[in-house]
Amino acid sequence: MPKRVRTGLTRSDILDRYVERFKQQLVKFQPFLSRKRGSASLEDFDEAAEELISQVFGAASDESEAYFFAKMGESALLPEEAQESGTHDVERQSLHQRRQVLESCLADLELRRRLQATRRGRGLDQTLVEDYMSHDVRSIHKDATIKQAGQLLQKYRVGSLIVDDGSRYIGIVTDSDLTRKAVAKGLDPNTTTVAACMSRSIVTIEEDEPLSEAMALMKKQGIRHLPVTADATIIGVLSVSDLLRGFEDQRSV
Repeated sequence: MPKRVRTGLTRSDILDRYVERFKQQLVKFQPFLSRKRGSASLEDFDEAAEELISQVFGAASDESEAYFFAKMGESALLPEEAQESGTHDVERQSLHQRRQVLESCLADLELRRRLQATRRGRGLDQTLVEDYMSHDVRSIHKDATIKQAGQLLQKYRVGSLIVDDGSRYIGIVTDSDLTRKAVAKGLDPNTTTVAACMSRSIVTIEEDEPLSEAMALMKKQGIRHLPVTADATIIGVLSVSDLLRGFEDQRSV
């Protein structure tokens, strides 16, 4: 796989421009979701979206891979009822996956912009992880199939699941793991276990740490989901979306 390359997004005007372009791309995507005929074909839209993602995040980035597989309409990880109802639902799910990738890209850029805006302040140093973390710990057994993992991610509307062996937590599996490690390799979702795709090293942060520490840790480790602990026991999860809420609240103070 080519080395992952990211562009140097540092100037606020560049970030503002990219944020606006992704917002415009999402607006252009609405007609496809609402079944209205737009001026452009879906193929033209995909080409423009992939070019934008590649330009901002890199051609070999997770974001580019995620959009590619969303475009391909991989149905392996869809709930059984969606697969059984035919091609139409698979195509609709593919459209929704495209939108989710674009929204994730936009959230990433907005987070960078807010970080840049508050970098000189100490607001996030005074806000704790526990103030914005999710207290729901969604887990799955290591021997469950990746299809079951995909179903749980969709059911709970989360981006990660903590993996257990029946007695303790041993890893974490994310929606990105399922795309990059499972779908991309053509693994059978009905027989491949979560253990084959999960990250075995769990990076955590204590609930009483400041959000600024969580942000720095996510950036250093290249992750978007951070299990939160209290006295070394996992009690919740902090995601990029949670960080965004923290930035928003600090900005409005």
